[in-house]
Amino acid sequence: MNQERIFQVLEAPHVSEKAAIAADLNNQYVFKVAVNATKSEIKKSVEQLFKVKVDNVRTLRVKGKVKRNKHGMSARTTWKKAYVRLQQGQDIDFTSVE
Repeated sequence: MNQERIFQVLEAPHVSEKAAIAADLNNQYVFKVAVNATKSEIKKSVEQLFKVKVDNVRTLRVKGKVKRNKHGMSARTTWKKAYVRLQQGQDIDFTSVE
């Protein structure tokens, strides 16, 4: 995988209460990823960016909600979320990304 694709796959860490619980209990981190990203691409990106070993990756698509506004109905965009489980003893420090 080329260097440009590594930065296109991972968009941002997803911060929520559920993500914090997953990180504490299961050594999992949650990322917002590109909609067309595969599990193997996500695994390679996390391993190369954060210098850790990934155990497995689970993905899901979050369907955009339909909202009502003054112009009628509009829809938020659908996005993809990845739960990345690290091997035992591994940890991600978001402040030290190279």
